[in-house]
Amino acid sequence: MVVGITIVVSIAFANVWTEWQWYSQVGYVEVWRTQWVARLVTFVIFGFIAAGAVWLTLWIARRVRPERGGRPALDRYREQVRPLERAVMWIAPILVGFIAGAVMSSKWPSLLAWLNATSFGTKDPQFDLDPSFYVFTLPVLHSFVTFYLTILVLCTAMAAFVHLLYGGISGGGRSFVASKGARIQLAVMGALIMLGVAANYWLQRYSLLNKEGEKFYGASYTDVNAVLPSRGILVGIALIVAVVFLLVTWRADWRIPAVGVGLMLVAAIAIGGIYPSIVQRFQVTPNAQEKEAPYIKRNIDATRLAYGIDKVEVTQYDATTKADADALRADADTTTQIRLLDPNVVGPAFQQLQQNKQYYNFGDTLQVDRYRVGDDIRDTVIAVRELNLGGLSDANRNWVNDTTVYTHGFGVVAAYGNKVNLDGQPTFWEGGIPSKGDMGEYEPRVYFGQKLPLYSIVGAPAGTDSWELDYPDDDSESGQINTTFSGDGGPVIGGLFAKIMYAIRFGEEQILFSDRVTSESQVLYYRDPQERVHKVAPYLELDQTVYPAVVDGRIVWVVDGYTTTAQYPYSASVPTAGLFYGSAANTATGVSPAPLNYIRNSVKATVDAYDGTVNLYAWDTSDPILQTWQKVFPASYKPISDISGDLMSHLRYPEELFAIQRYQLQSYHVTDPSSFFSGADFWKVPADPTKDTQNQPPYYLSLQMPDQTEPSFSLTGNFIQGGQNPRNILTGYMAVDSETGNTPGEVAADYGKLRILEMPRDITIPGPGQVQNNFSTYPDAQTTLNLLRTGDSTVINGNLLTVPVGGGLLYVQPVYAQAKSGTKLPLLQKVFVAFGDEVGFADTLQGALDQVFAGGTDDGTDDGTDNGTDNGTDNGGEQPMDPDQQEAQQALDTALAKAQQAIKDGQDALAQGDFAAYGEAQKRLSSALEDAVAASRRLNGETAAEPTTSAAPDA
Repeated sequence: MVVGITIVVSIAFANVWTEWQWYSQVGYVEVWRTQWVARLVTFVIFGFIAAGAVWLTLWIARRVRPERGGRPALDRYREQVRPLERAVMWIAPILVGFIAGAVMSSKWPSLLAWLNATSFGTKDPQFDLDPSFYVFTLPVLHSFVTFYLTILVLCTAMAAFVHLLYGGISGGGRSFVASKGARIQLAVMGALIMLGVAANYWLQRYSLLNKEGEKFYGASYTDVNAVLPSRGILVGIALIVAVVFLLVTWRADWRIPAVGVGLMLVAAIAIGGIYPSIVQRFQVTPNAQEKEAPYIKRNIDATRLAYGIDKVEVTQYDATTKADADALRADADTTTQIRLLDPNVVGPAFQQLQQNKQYYNFGDTLQVDRYRVGDDIRDTVIAVRELNLGGLSDANRNWVNDTTVYTHGFGVVAAYGNKVNLDGQPTFWEGGIPSKGDMGEYEPRVYFGQKLPLYSIVGAPAGTDSWELDYPDDDSESGQINTTFSGDGGPVIGGLFAKIMYAIRFGEEQILFSDRVTSESQVLYYRDPQERVHKVAPYLELDQTVYPAVVDGRIVWVVDGYTTTAQYPYSASVPTAGLFYGSAANTATGVSPAPLNYIRNSVKATVDAYDGTVNLYAWDTSDPILQTWQKVFPASYKPISDISGDLMSHLRYPEELFAIQRYQLQSYHVTDPSSFFSGADFWKVPADPTKDTQNQPPYYLSLQMPDQTEPSFSLTGNFIQGGQNPRNILTGYMAVDSETGNTPGEVAADYGKLRILEMPRDITIPGPGQVQNNFSTYPDAQTTLNLLRTGDSTVINGNLLTVPVGGGLLYVQPVYAQAKSGTKLPLLQKVFVAFGDEVGFADTLQGALDQVFAGGTDDGTDDGTDNGTDNGTDNGGEQPMDPDQQEAQQALDTALAKAQQAIKDGQDALAQGDFAAYGEAQKRLSSALEDAVAASRRLNGETAAEPTTSAAPDA
């Protein structure tokens, strides 16, 4: 037993010590200290109260017990218990105190928030109280009352058992006799319980403002006019019953409090249940719309404020369904920036073309961003090349390799979002190892990311050879370049005591004996960006999406943090299952997360991919919940003014906040109580036409809303008709301006502006489901797609994007072909376009638009493919070509013809599942493109130049 206790204590101490080391290194020791102090103080206070109450109860019960008496049948049990009395007097209080203290200590966030509560600056319409009372104070008061009643009921049961065992209580049937001491103790405790019941009834009055009703949230007419008065009456009855219990202390008649309790139960049923039902049925139901209108208005106003949708700009959009070429030309800036790469589809293409080695990998879902390169802003699909130990063979898997050699990923890969190569591959503008392209110089090593090992030990003494694999290099004698971590990314592990602690923590004895654990070594753990932010800000909810950005010469991960509550008065709640970081773990364990009814994107957090530095920026400084936590952890937050212009340009409006706001706007775009009650104008988020099991997700893309003068990086979503069996008709289009600008410490004026285009009711505009059906039944398209589906290849529909252009709504969907098995490389083969009932289907976006708009895009804009050439034939009436130019032109024409033939051969091979032929066609395509580039340079009088990027050649 001693050995077991020693092991448990050692493990616990090692975990606490290493946690403290980690918080100290990352610079948030204040968070660790405050948490532990709050937990410890709460544990001691409430544990002492609970233990003291139990001890006092048992002490009084023993002290007032009769010398002898009671049932003779219990004599044998009394004799057995007497030797254990002293032990029970100490063990029972300690056990109860420990459990009660542990339960209450888990509520440390609520207690700290209550002690540092910040006012919201408004009043609720029923009790005229600031919402901070409901958000911060009411949950704590409920916890106190629950604790109070639980301990009192437990103590009462213990006292009754002691008195029964020692004869203080006797009798049976209708006869109930208690000694004077037992009578006084139990009567006082009964009175105290009734006081707790009264307090609980009183608090329930305020909880009515968060009640979920049949039509809306918050206190209804019946709640305010029937339930609320009944709660006040029940409070009075409970107080009277408490006084009745005290009467028993001098009049030994338990019938009086028994009758009082019985009457309270009857009153609870009659006044608390039957009377409100009568009011609801005979007063409210026949006149529901009029009776409930003021309370529906409260719900609408509170909900729109709580979710930040109170300032949404709704515009009646007189959308047309007739394609007009001239109208589309005016929106050329938008159409040229439509994203063709689906980040949910092209992950395997990044892996096949840019993975480089089996021990690197990319995420299945990539991220969308925008980068300023020169004077251009590029919509970009970006991914980080992270470490993948699972790609190593079993022969190479050992502690030394896993922990000290393979320690980090390397570089980012970026592709244009709005163009691809002629063969359908992504057009990379940054890639390779070492990284080359237009991104500029940056620190490429990724020691902190989403797919890294549990821990790595890095750092080598000065003057010794490096042993961390940096990247493969065929020109190196060893075939690789090594490096040594030089940052401050983790606690130092060189000392013997530290080695012992981390060996215990990670269960690995090699830490003690390895020569690679030196005085210069650091141990890197908690490497996932979301996990690191969660550790330093455990009171925040985190967006499930974390995205990378190359900022100021570093790769950083950006994490959006939310402050939430489920206690905002009158606001409608949203289920949070599947939302936020950690939701997958909750699903696996069967835990149902609490709903929320208030949310703000209060925090932008960054995690440096090289050294793990965590920065928390106070983004929404007007949020009272954030202000509260800033009081608790004053050193944790940096102001917006500390955000550099480069970082600012990559921040964006978070997906989950937009999804929650869109969910609420299905109903709460309606602001008239009567219309809300009828529900006739409610909307619905459409199902994802490519994945029927989920709603269509929001999409990032650059677009220009009708009231904007130029395209802006935005997050978008659709609405269709609501109801039980709605038609898939578009009723609304929603976009939020996600452009933060690039001014240091200053957010763009329109960032976060929500816009809704409300469709006219007299025009039928197809919704996403209808459009997908039109695509799937389009005869010309299906003939081509069926050819692509033959053999071992399959067709993948990309994201169905909706863009307001040409006075209406344009739908665009990329279509990919990919092998069913083996090497899976999704290639963009076709593009669908729809405007009204018109459908276009072509190899390029411009080609599809031309089909729908009768050539309305023929204005010199990009067609969505990149051929890397300029044939120079449009000389605008200049002098005719000289012989050398004519020869170059002929060579260019020949090369392009060969390239087109290679593309056709590759598509045919892909359709038949013949990947050997496809690979041969790609080689011919690459050779033809090189010839085309050379001929183009000759034609333009240029000299040959080395390529500036290691990415695949543009076709």
